[in-house]
Amino acid sequence: MPRFAANLSMLYNEHPFLDRFAAAAADGFDAVEYLFPYAHPAAEIAQRLQAHGLTQALFNAPPGDWDAGERGIACLAGREAEFDAGITQALAYAQTLGCSRLHVMAGLLPAGATRDDVRPVYVANLQRAALRAAAVGVAIQIEPINLRDMPGYFLNRQDQAHALVEEIGAPNVQVQFDLYHAQVMEGDLSMKLRQYLPTGRVGHIQIAGVPQRHEPDTGELNYPALFALLDELGWDGFVGCEYKPRRGAVAGGTSDGLGWLRAWRERQG
Repeated sequence: MPRFAANLSMLYNEHPFLDRFAAAAADGFDAVEYLFPYAHPAAEIAQRLQAHGLTQALFNAPPGDWDAGERGIACLAGREAEFDAGITQALAYAQTLGCSRLHVMAGLLPAGATRDDVRPVYVANLQRAALRAAAVGVAIQIEPINLRDMPGYFLNRQDQAHALVEEIGAPNVQVQFDLYHAQVMEGDLSMKLRQYLPTGRVGHIQIAGVPQRHEPDTGELNYPALFALLDELGWDGFVGCEYKPRRGAVAGGTSDGLGWLRAWRERQG
């Protein structure tokens, strides 16, 4: 049975961030993930994890100026020092939180640049980050993101990501396989799971309904069949629930939308 992690950047927005840990635990999640923890001291987050018996499954390295529209800086020439400083900060948080996976966002292509233009910078940045992360037992995750939600993003497809993992050549660089993004860009998810999970290069999986990114019991994907396939393939990592509750940030909104999770658990006995 998949182990589900609540994404606290999208779920439980009816609560302040630090109160979302208790809400997720109350609904039976045993792990959490989120985008960025840096607005809160790592020790304070660690206390919430410990108090509620939660595992920190994943979080993101600093993405540059998020509010100004940046979505990572790993592919941006001239930002190497800032990138390295962000990795330093992220690894310090990872050690305090006991987190073994760090997502490094690639960034948007600069105006007029091609993917081939920025690829050497991206690969070099990830190689340096991977070496430092390996020293503290952290695996770097790279995630293909669909171009509808994030136009201009450097990394978009599973085959592209797996080729980059091969080129980077570090055993602790893995692919973060978001089924929502993959369905929007490529489809054929069952075959892609069968193709890529046995390689050992997938380090984390995320889910959401398609096309509206709501709960995984709506839209065009048959998630019960995909969960069963993950079991068949022996997936023992986390499955991050990175979706927008249909009811939004209203009281009980996230919990009321967890019927899909309760039904799956009941079927598993």
